[in-house]
Amino acid sequence: MTCTHTSNRQSEQGFTLVELAIVMVIIGLLIGGILKGQELIANARISSTVSQIKGIDAALNTFRDKYASLPGDIRTPGTRLPNCTAAPCNTTATGGTLGDDKIEGGAVVATPAVGEESGLAFTHLSAADLVSGINPSNGRVFGGQFPTSKAGGGMWVAYTNAATIANTQLPGGKHYLALSGIIGTNGATTGLMNATTAAQIDRKLDDGIPQQGSYQTFGTGCFTGTAATSIYAENTDGGTCTSYVRAMN
Repeated sequence: MTCTHTSNRQSEQGFTLVELAIVMVIIGLLIGGILKGQELIANARISSTVSQIKGIDAALNTFRDKYASLPGDIRTPGTRLPNCTAAPCNTTATGGTLGDDKIEGGAVVATPAVGEESGLAFTHLSAADLVSGINPSNGRVFGGQFPTSKAGGGMWVAYTNAATIANTQLPGGKHYLALSGIIGTNGATTGLMNATTAAQIDRKLDDGIPQQGSYQTFGTGCFTGTAATSIYAENTDGGTCTSYVRAMN
């Protein structure tokens, strides 16, 4: 008589529905954690940038109160400022009239030259121990004579005589802090911030409208509409946004 013996080998068994459900839950938790972590990092970067902008504005006002002059526009900085005995800090600034309470020399839309008033502003703020992260010996770069931005790229400050700042509704005759992605002239593709980042910074500092108020933004894919009806293109989360914000309001 022939006997047939059957057996179920454990190795041939698949996952049960319960096991698959557990795996899916674990994967979902991991993905959720990663996305939440990315969101927290992005929010921290935005908050740091806002704090940085406010800190620079406070530093400019403190410098003015302490020295009765503005950084870059101050006369004889080598004798009045601490830690300012070597070039470029002690250099007599060009590109404007010294002592006229204007950080001149830059057009706001373009990175100032090293020896201009606007090019020396952060060097003088650093010498006065009012800002950090400035290394003048590195020259005309972010992280050199100009601070890096937590949102990407870097910043510079300047006074403009223009009627308005190009690509914005911002009036001339004011000081502005530029947030740019390059050393050079700002254009449609020179920003590093996307629309979502620019919008969140705008809402923390101003009114959340890209072409209105004291904080304004422009750039390819950054917003739609014009002036008061403009809206950040947050739905696409794209764009190359460059921003300007009033300093010493």
